[in-house]
Amino acid sequence: MTDDREPSGAEPADVVVTVPTDAGDATLLGLIDRFAAILERSELTELEVEIGGTGLTLRKPVAVAAASAAATPSAPGAAAVPGAPGGDAATGLATPAARPSVKAPLSGIWYGSPTPGSTPYVVTGGEVAVGQVVGLIEAMKLFNEIKSDLAGRVVRVIAEDGKLVKARQPLIEVEPL
Repeated sequence: MTDDREPSGAEPADVVVTVPTDAGDATLLGLIDRFAAILERSELTELEVEIGGTGLTLRKPVAVAAASAAATPSAPGAAAVPGAPGGDAATGLATPAARPSVKAPLSGIWYGSPTPGSTPYVVTGGEVAVGQVVGLIEAMKLFNEIKSDLAGRVVRVIAEDGKLVKARQPLIEVEPL
């Protein structure tokens, strides 16, 4: 790759513009630009793409700030603030679960009950068994039953009904019996 700087002052001095010399590099950069445009036009805060062994995660500045704010607190009092009652979904996503959790096997819309207004599959304080359905994830107009791979007592239902969950995101925290 070569380094072509604009001497005309059109760009700040600390910005380095590189021109890809390989057609594959140019194609990859074009693809990344298209992903960034999709992210910018959408309501998503993060876009994750994985092809083969290569992964790319693009985040809007709001998501980066939330993730760094959740990771930064080192004082015990500061760590309690993100987990305060009524915390938003972004905070729940940014903080790792301390207990074992059932994780989403795919991305989609989470539903904790079979139909709107019906009894949820699992509730906080209830017990869950291996293989028990804990919720549904709607992806590509299909409802996928999500089964627990853990047994124990449900400590917390993390996922919110009707909200987007990402693959490998914790759905429920379980305390083994």
